[in-house]
Amino acid sequence: MLNLSVVKQSFRMSLQNIKANKLRSFLTMLGIVIGVASVIGLVTMVKGATDSVIGKLSDLGAGTLNVNAVGTALKQGLSESDLDRLRGTEGVSGIAPTASMNGAASLGNEVYDKVSISGYDVVYFEHNDILDRGRIFNNDDMNGDVKVCIVDADFAKNVFKTPDVLGRQFKLNGYEYIVVGVRKDDESLFSAMYDTSDRDGTVIVPYKNVLRMSGKQNVSSVEVYIAEGYESTTAEDNLRSVLDGIYNDADNSYSIINMESLMDTMSTVTDMMTAMLAGIASIALVVGGIGIMNMMLVSVSERTKEIGLRKALGAEPVRIQMQFLIESIVLSMIGGIIGIGLGLLIAFVGAVLMKIDFRISYSAIALGTGFSAAVGIIFGWMPAKRASQLNPIDALRSE
Repeated sequence: MLNLSVVKQSFRMSLQNIKANKLRSFLTMLGIVIGVASVIGLVTMVKGATDSVIGKLSDLGAGTLNVNAVGTALKQGLSESDLDRLRGTEGVSGIAPTASMNGAASLGNEVYDKVSISGYDVVYFEHNDILDRGRIFNNDDMNGDVKVCIVDADFAKNVFKTPDVLGRQFKLNGYEYIVVGVRKDDESLFSAMYDTSDRDGTVIVPYKNVLRMSGKQNVSSVEVYIAEGYESTTAEDNLRSVLDGIYNDADNSYSIINMESLMDTMSTVTDMMTAMLAGIASIALVVGGIGIMNMMLVSVSERTKEIGLRKALGAEPVRIQMQFLIESIVLSMIGGIIGIGLGLLIAFVGAVLMKIDFRISYSAIALGTGFSAAVGIIFGWMPAKRASQLNPIDALRSE
């Protein structure tokens, strides 16, 4: 109970001394405030940006492998029989051949020559929820003769001049197509990377229709979906074995993008960046700690007579040391709390301006709080020790 009462009394006296020197205390805490705010703000913004990027990568296809099969001089792309071999690969639950090209659409006397044409099959829609209204393709649409399509909002706006386009007809590269669906706005990471403001819009058709319009026999791009219970690396290795067989082990005949590996790499890089930024920002905390030590040394000098009087009346050195140490810790913790609030505010404003998720990093808050307390103890120890070792006679004689 004695120790607790001493701590309470020391805490109370520390607050009184801080209030008595408001400006000096504020300037002393400023280094801690800036340091903690820097750590909290930077780490929180990096975490929000990381989560946003990884979230978009996940939307592109967690559990998905993207195969780009350019082929060789003798064999270009993947034929239907090759696709069947990919479908039968161990660890693969399904594949979605894709094709794309640029084309022109016409409606009445108007021609729109900046149209992006994408070709998908039924499996693609089973794994990608892109439809806003209407219907997706079915197996009867996949033979290359059925002229149905799904358009995006830009195409509806630029070509039809109205969002009500279901059942409407137009010509695409000279073929008569009917609109059966409208896709959602594309908010994927890849879409954000490309400026499509000068395009007339996107039209999605069965992938075999794209092959016929482009005069190609084989597809070169395939989305591969990993079966449940299989690691992405295992499925990728199995897929490489099949593709090596298709292209007779030819170099540079294909490439595979593993989205999960990409996300792991991104996470590793951002963790390193976060640690580096936190380390740089922590320098301000050390500077703030030096400021606290300087202020406490000045405080010891100013209160030399008070220290001498207390020791002459029987105050133990440990009590004198505890008072100054607690005062240093209180200064650091108050600065830390203000810094946490300021850092979160900075991170929130930054997240709004950069249009990323605002995610509170509790590890950064714990780091800032712990560092503040550590700074108070480390940099307050020497002044507190010096105060406790003053000779009461010399202290009372000082001016």
